Amino acid sequence: MAAFAILAIAVVWMTNSYLSERLVESTRNRAQIRLALYTGHVLSELQRTSVVPLLLARDPALASALSSGQFELTSQKLIAAQQEIGAAWILLLESSGRAVAATDRTRIGSNHGNEPYFVSALRASDTVFTVAERQSGGYDFTYARAVVSDGRILGVIVVGVDLTKFERVWAGISDAVAVVNSENRVLLSTEPRWRGLPLDQALAVRPPMTAIERAVQVTADWAKTPPDAYVRGEAVMRNEARIPFRGWRLVSFTTYDSVRERVNAVLALEVMGFAVLMALGFYLSTLRTRRQFIDARRESAELRRLNARLQQVIAEREKVRKDLEVAEQTLAQSSKLAALGEMSAAISHELNQPLAAMKTYLAGARLLLQRQRTEEALASFQRIDDLIERMGAITRQLKSYARKGGEAFEPVDMRECISSALSMMEPTLRNRSVRINRVIARDPVMVMADRVRLEQVIINLLRNAVDATRDVPDPEIEIILTAGETVTLAVRDNGPGIAELDRLFEPFYTTKKPGEGVGLGLAISSGIVRDLGGRLTARNAPDGGAVFEVQLPILKDKTQAAE
Repeated sequence: MAAFAILAIAVVWMTNSYLSERLVESTRNRAQIRLALYTGHVLSELQRTSVVPLLLARDPALASALSSGQFELTSQKLIAAQQEIGAAWILLLESSGRAVAATDRTRIGSNHGNEPYFVSALRASDTVFTVAERQSGGYDFTYARAVVSDGRILGVIVVGVDLTKFERVWAGISDAVAVVNSENRVLLSTEPRWRGLPLDQALAVRPPMTAIERAVQVTADWAKTPPDAYVRGEAVMRNEARIPFRGWRLVSFTTYDSVRERVNAVLALEVMGFAVLMALGFYLSTLRTRRQFIDARRESAELRRLNARLQQVIAEREKVRKDLEVAEQTLAQSSKLAALGEMSAAISHELNQPLAAMKTYLAGARLLLQRQRTEEALASFQRIDDLIERMGAITRQLKSYARKGGEAFEPVDMRECISSALSMMEPTLRNRSVRINRVIARDPVMVMADRVRLEQVIINLLRNAVDATRDVPDPEIEIILTAGETVTLAVRDNGPGIAELDRLFEPFYTTKKPGEGVGLGLAISSGIVRDLGGRLTARNAPDGGAVFEVQLPILKDKTQAAE
């Protein structure tokens, strides 16, 4: 079928090219014959009218009227001459340029002293032809000749040439015709918009086309030879003929409508024949498709049975996934409780310090009361109250870490989470003498998260950093919090780095010694960060050590208001 379609397109294309070329040539020949006829008409009109000024300038009656100033019968004489010759109009001007007689009596008394035909006639000894542009559009074509008697110029006779009548005649026969002068400027045209413009510029004047009209034009011109020009949005062929008068040329533009009608008739027959053959081919292919459809129905029944079994397998795997999620949460809680065991000794040490201080303050307060120094005793009691508040803060952090995190997200300041995590890790950091460098933004860095779970992630990262610097002479941990399009928390240590980055976030993978960890901290932390809409990554620093980065969506003002 594809080969048949290619063959059909090739035959239609060759037929279109051959017929279009033959018919275009025939149309061009007929247009050139019409141009020769039009050229003869224009030249005949010009030659016939050019004799009129010479005859009227030698008329004794007109010379006598100019000499005596008696013009009662002069206009009637000019009207008779106009009707006999067929001129557009005739004027008789005095030597000053004032019209003393005219075929149009309304023009009598008008002054033409500055008109080109009057000035040229006074300077020439023969008949002069002038073309003057009218203010209303178009051109006036005139012949003028001075009326001379006894070597003295008495006036000027002016005869107008009616060439606009050809525009009306051509408009009913040809598509578009224009007469251009030696400067390629349009003098006469069946297209009024062209008058006075250079021909190239006139052809460029086209009405705006809609998108549909442009598409139709492209479709209509798909198989034509490139057109010579466009007139009123239609492709046309151009033909020229020279008028043997002052370098004038007659240019005609003929559309391809007659060519396309005849070519399209032949193409329609060819397309119809190919369509019938293709329909027969489609009928034969339909029989084959029907057999394939029957086979497909059998295969579809088998696929439905397989789909039912697949859905059962998916349901079982979904149940297993939910069980794994429950197990993961349980393991996460177990990991936190194990961390609590590790921190209990350090926290008890932290509580012993304020207890010892409280005992000292109480003894001092007792002595002060015995000595009647009440104000100083009250100050000691205030210090005891501060120590009790500190002990309460330590126990609250311990309990908040021990309980499970909820699913209720709220706006959280990352700076407060870091401070809380450092407070929780303070005893461990103090015993290990680890140096902490913090680079944190001054303004609040807000995210939407579960605070307990987010603090758990930070504590896990800090514990790993502390463990990684266990064998380093000068242990150092750097905490960097930045906010841009996202919030980035980086925890860097100066330990030995990470050996196997690919397995780092796998459950139960650990580089610690037996009894020091179960390998769930990073896996749980990665899952928590993923639930918060972010990601946890790790890499080795170029100058040694490991870098863990937590990236979370920043909570902007509009997002916070919506939440």
